[in-house]
Amino acid sequence: MLSPVPAVLVTSTDGKTVNVCTIAWTGILNTKPAKAYISVRPSRLTHELVSKSREFCINLPSSKLVRIVDLCGVKSGKDTDKFGILDITPEKSRTVSCPSIAECPVSIECKVSDIIPLGSHDMFIADIVNVAVNGELLDQNGRLMLEKAGLLAYSHGSYFALGKKIGSFGFSVRKKKKK
Repeated sequence: MLSPVPAVLVTSTDGKTVNVCTIAWTGILNTKPAKAYISVRPSRLTHELVSKSREFCINLPSSKLVRIVDLCGVKSGKDTDKFGILDITPEKSRTVSCPSIAECPVSIECKVSDIIPLGSHDMFIADIVNVAVNGELLDQNGRLMLEKAGLLAYSHGSYFALGKKIGSFGFSVRKKKKK
C-alpha cells in the first residue's frame, strides 16, 4: 500500500452539469510534456462528465477544507449539487470549461489525452494546460512555496494535515557550509 495519498477536489462539467468530487488516486506522470492523471470509477458522475468534455481541474485543498473534501467524497453529484450546498466558490478557469475552486490554493487545469480502462477504475491521463496559484504562495522571485499551502493527505481512512519539514531534495548529499 502506497500511503499517504493526496486528497484533491476534482471539478468537471459537460456544459450543463457542474460537479466537484474528491479523488485520492491522482498525481503527476511526466514533466515534459506536463501530464497528470486521475482514476475514477465508471459509475461516478465525474467519469461521465470528464468522458464527455475531456477536461477537468485538480484543485489542491488546504487542510481547512477537510470537511468539504470529505463530503465531496461521500455524496454523489448525481443527486447532490455540491457547489449549491457547500461554502466553496466556482471560479472561471483560464483554459478549460470547468470551474476551479477559489478557496483552493492551487488549481491544475487538464485536458484528457488518453483514457485507460484498468478494471474498477479508468485512468484519465491529461495534459496540464494551466496552473493557477494563490499569489501568497509565490516568493518575490516567483518560486512556488507549496509548503505554505497547508495541504492535506489521506491515509487508510483518515485525513492528515501535512506538517513539519524534515528535509529537502538533495540534503543528504549536500556539502555542509563552512563557518
